Amino acid sequence: MQLSPAAGQLLTLMTDPAADRPSPWPDHSQLSPFDLGTLLPIAYRTAGDGSAAGGARFMVEDTAKQRQPLFTPEACQDLFAALVDGLETRKWADLCVAAGALLRCPDGPPLTALADPARTLVRFLLRAGRTDHPYALLTIAGLGGLDNEVTRTLEKGRGPIAVDEIDLLRGWDVQRRALLLEVVQDRSYNSPTPLPDAWERLAALPDYVTFARTTLEAADARIAAIHAYELPFKADRAFDDAEKETIGRAVRLALLRDEPWLPDLLTRLLAGAAVAPTTAKTLPSQAVLYEVGRAAQEFPTPEVLVALRAASAVTRHKGVPKQLDRMIKRIERALADRVEVAFRMPDLGFDSSGRISVPLGDHTALITIGEDVELTWWLGDRQLKSIPSALRKDHADEVKRLRELVAQVRRQIVTLVRALEAGYTGEAVHPYAKWREDMATHPVAGTVANRLIWEIETSPGHWQTVLPDLHDAAGRSLAEPAPDAPVRLWHPARASLAEVTAWREMVTERRLRQPFKQAFREVYLLTPAEEQTRAYSNRFAAHIVDYQKLYALFKQRGWEAGFLGPWDGGDAGEARRVLAEGRWRASFFHDHLHDAGNYAATDQIRFHLNVDGEWREATLADVPPLVFSEAMRDVDLFVAVTSIAADPEWVDRGEDRHHDYWRQTSFGALPPSAEVRRDALARLLPRTALADRCILTDRFLVVRGDLRTYKIHLGSANILMDPGDVYLCIVSARKHDARLFLPFEEDGRLSLILSKAFLLADDKKITDETILQQIQRTAVPTQAGANL
Repeated sequence: MQLSPAAGQLLTLMTDPAADRPSPWPDHSQLSPFDLGTLLPIAYRTAGDGSAAGGARFMVEDTAKQRQPLFTPEACQDLFAALVDGLETRKWADLCVAAGALLRCPDGPPLTALADPARTLVRFLLRAGRTDHPYALLTIAGLGGLDNEVTRTLEKGRGPIAVDEIDLLRGWDVQRRALLLEVVQDRSYNSPTPLPDAWERLAALPDYVTFARTTLEAADARIAAIHAYELPFKADRAFDDAEKETIGRAVRLALLRDEPWLPDLLTRLLAGAAVAPTTAKTLPSQAVLYEVGRAAQEFPTPEVLVALRAASAVTRHKGVPKQLDRMIKRIERALADRVEVAFRMPDLGFDSSGRISVPLGDHTALITIGEDVELTWWLGDRQLKSIPSALRKDHADEVKRLRELVAQVRRQIVTLVRALEAGYTGEAVHPYAKWREDMATHPVAGTVANRLIWEIETSPGHWQTVLPDLHDAAGRSLAEPAPDAPVRLWHPARASLAEVTAWREMVTERRLRQPFKQAFREVYLLTPAEEQTRAYSNRFAAHIVDYQKLYALFKQRGWEAGFLGPWDGGDAGEARRVLAEGRWRASFFHDHLHDAGNYAATDQIRFHLNVDGEWREATLADVPPLVFSEAMRDVDLFVAVTSIAADPEWVDRGEDRHHDYWRQTSFGALPPSAEVRRDALARLLPRTALADRCILTDRFLVVRGDLRTYKIHLGSANILMDPGDVYLCIVSARKHDARLFLPFEEDGRLSLILSKAFLLADDKKITDETILQQIQRTAVPTQAGANL
């Protein structure tokens, strides 16, 4: 096959000892899949030293890991030969790469020609005791007719569930075996990216579908036997490592297929795996509990979330609920990418208005779903302040059940809210009839949907923005749409300024507290500077941030990142988030500041598009507006919350070398998140007791107290006092009146600004000496207020 110019240059570098190190290096993005398949055997024969040949080898191998190489039959045969040739020097062969080639040979691998090298490879590894990739070994053994030798070795030390999987694979041809290898956890470092449809292809194999159910039933039976004292209880030893991985694959397959028998089985299995049959705080299988959590992140359903939460509630192990909670948050976000199951939610007995009434003797318990889920107690028409002691005594089990129901509804609502918000970038669309049944009129989901703004496509390309009651921001009604009319969540990035303004007015006027920022959501558009840089954005670069807080926010918002620190490779980081149902990936670069304590400096933001399982860097102009806006919104949040500008005590560091950054950012121009905060305040303040004491400027909320006038920065919430722009340090302030309406569940900065405003507007009543001393001090400008 004819090689591309870039591939030809790499071939020369790896095969010609006289070749010089090129400048520049060949562009690896120009390598075709067949180029990679041809070059990989040559790379395997090339020494990995610091020469030009070694550099070319690593470029080929690294590119092949990130993409999908394709092999001609000749290249596939050459790869096996290269693996055999390298046995004496490497004392090992990468059978994962060899097995992967069997699936990436469009014309079919030359199975007969591969038999002899397959036997050589397998026997060498068996003699060397190298069984660290058992499914790759079993796949290649199938080529050479060595199943009996390999299975005798692999079955030793494995539990019956894992052995059953190996026995199943023995009846498969080598390409089906290789397909299973695409989804196992023990793939080698040099394995290519798994085939994007590997799970779907595996789910189409009837015998593996049957095996998955049998496996989970066996796991459930074993846990039941442990709780019945038919098997001994050993902490986290109900299943061995190989069985845990087999169970994980079975769960993934069943979740992908959304099997109807799975929810009940998983509920029993996880609850039993989470708590010992004795009073011990340990559990039968922490490993399986977490494996199911990882499986659910790939193929989430509402039911698996319920089962994991139930397991978290019963376990006695202190650390397990914390780990499960982190997993659950990631599952909730992933649920947004499975539109067909995301909205599935039981009504739990609630009526159409989100209420359930339960008579208990002369009393009645009433659960009401509104902005929160509330359990109240009634005697006739009179609401009681608390539960009567008689009910606690005479109806203890029912009282416990009702309280658990409240907790369950809250969890379901949180799951739905997180899934809806995370689904923005996928621009999830639902048929009107199904949306109306599953969301708008659902007793539980409707309490969320009715506080959100939706779009309905009333004619091709024309979307009408309404509330679920089919009224727009001006109160005009929309005719009943067709059952199949597409419905999606409204996003201000798709709306005009006039439309956004109208919805913000409506939300504020109706006191409609949205479950997440929607009407007041920040929008991030491409800037001229980003059009110039093309492939990356520096919009949030060069900020100094608290690294511990930043890392915690990465986890909270679903970004994957390694932890930085003072070790090799620990000074540069890249946080990644996959968006739009796996089609896009955002990367946020940051560096550890070793000489400044536990702080980091922010850097570029880049985007990649998933093309047939390969991540390819994209220009910013090609990124869909909602993907761009939502990713930038996250990064803005990271910087706003973790920047040292948000630390009111940083000013005390005096001449610290980052003090100039703190000063400029604490009181500088507003980011989009603060601009939205300013707009919200403009609508809220006239409705408060602060109305005649506050003025909004471009960057500040100016508050007139009796002792001084104060300027609260709308970005950092830091304060300057007039006269003289004197910095005022208030580490915390009392919470604002909970009765004050806020139009969204927000990040806390708006509440902080309001709490400081209420405190300072009534500054004569301040009793905190640390604040009073600053206010009463002679007005001398500080460094914090200089040059502003």
